[in-house]
Amino acid sequence: MDVNDVDPVTGRKTTGHVWNGIRELDTPIPKGVLLFLIVTHLFAVLWWFLMPSWPLGATYTKGILGKDQRTTVEESLVDSEAARVPWVARIDALSYDEIRADETLMGKVRSNGHQLFGDNCAACHGRDGKGGANYPNLTDADWIWGGSPEQIAQTLVVGVNSRHPDTRVGQMPAFGRDEILDRQQVRDVSLYVSTLSDPAASTADNAGQVEAGLEVFQTNCAACHGDDGKGNMELGAPNLTDQTWIYGGTLQTIINTIHGGRQGHMPNWDERLSPVEIKVLALYVNALGPMEP
Repeated sequence: MDVNDVDPVTGRKTTGHVWNGIRELDTPIPKGVLLFLIVTHLFAVLWWFLMPSWPLGATYTKGILGKDQRTTVEESLVDSEAARVPWVARIDALSYDEIRADETLMGKVRSNGHQLFGDNCAACHGRDGKGGANYPNLTDADWIWGGSPEQIAQTLVVGVNSRHPDTRVGQMPAFGRDEILDRQQVRDVSLYVSTLSDPAASTADNAGQVEAGLEVFQTNCAACHGDDGKGNMELGAPNLTDQTWIYGGTLQTIINTIHGGRQGHMPNWDERLSPVEIKVLALYVNALGPMEP
């Protein structure tokens, strides 16, 4: 078809292309589209000069404005830290009781403590603080080293069996493995310990074994756990008379614990967290438990 052919309807020339009897008009690109393309290309070229864009081996073009994601994040952190200064200073200056009495500050404690807990503690104690197998539940009223904010803060600072020179030290001997007790004594004292939290475990049939276990307990366990088995927070000895267990409270688990011993571990957080962060975290953990009367 002749490229100079004119469409009788529009009066425009055709390109000479025909598909299924349909002729293609030689229609110019709309000026609006051309203008848009020109503007976007000019903007792209301008952006190359203003902002970081071109890689240059180990570096890149910095741009006239000197803006990049790094500087944006740094500015955001500076602004965030500036907003934190007033309430952080108050938490640093006030006592634990004064902070707990200030609902505004406790709101800051809950929001920032939740983040601190998630970043540093949740891996062991769970996001909800309820712990799991071999890790303490922080939401009940049962504490090994004490549950006041001051005691929790001290535990966070020095850790448990950590490398801190003042670490809290807690270890239960392996009474069976190290042959401090023979097999029968381990079984007897394990049964006695199970009756402390579950009196129904003591029956007429095993009364003699429970009595023998009591004697073993008084000789070997009472020094840490107390004559009544209620524990000793100064020594990190758990209460054996409730239903709260770290490693499990079944008879077989108790036998395993007495036979092989236990030694928990918690790092000292003073090398990673600031004093204010430890204070906030201690208040947050304390608030996870039941409200004090």
